[in-house]
Amino acid sequence: MIPSVIGVVVPARDEAGVLPACLAAISRAARHPELAGVAVRVVVVADRCTDGTAALAAAAGALVVEAHGETVGDARHAGASALLAEAAEAGTRPARVWVASTDADSRVPADWLALQRAAAESGVDAVLGLVRVEDWTGHPPHVAAAFAHAYDSWRAAGPAALHPHVHGANLGVRGDAYLAVGGFPPLAVSEDAALVGALLLAGRTVLRTPAGTVVTSGRRRPRATGGFGADLDRLAGD
Repeated sequence: MIPSVIGVVVPARDEAGVLPACLAAISRAARHPELAGVAVRVVVVADRCTDGTAALAAAAGALVVEAHGETVGDARHAGASALLAEAAEAGTRPARVWVASTDADSRVPADWLALQRAAAESGVDAVLGLVRVEDWTGHPPHVAAAFAHAYDSWRAAGPAALHPHVHGANLGVRGDAYLAVGGFPPLAVSEDAALVGALLLAGRTVLRTPAGTVVTSGRRRPRATGGFGADLDRLAGD
């Protein structure tokens, strides 16, 4: 089913320094010619912010949701819920809403939303993409190669191999499937993996694709404790 609304949910906790680049990349992706006739809505979740994150998001035209939960799972769910509620008020059924997810310290490629739309049109319930780090500033020299070796090990299984990764910075899910499994759970880490696990347990179709890789931050002091940044930090210490 072709979505009539694609929403991009971006949780952000004191991300005024990186959010403009994230929103600019989403704006570019939203102008892709294959999105003709599809409304794109950006939802920035200002997660207990003390800086200008909310003001920057509002100035860029995003729907700003003020979140006061304890976890990134709370923040992602608040954004998805606001998107679905807004669509419902406009008379759009959840099955016609596609909820895409990325992070404030990430930049999506120009064809990212077009790929999300194509996945939705193919009938899958969710799509999982990959990430890459461009800037390794602050890391020991060995970290980039160690990350690439570990992250891409799945490719050794051959051209038909499916990647095993789940990233909140690069996923999408159909609105009705999202609601059916309860959405992002209130977890401080791996809320994205928990959502995907619930979808699989419910018999939903999940597409894993290497297309549309998102550039994400390699910073060693991430906002979420125990997530992707912690994995990079462990590599730095090896």
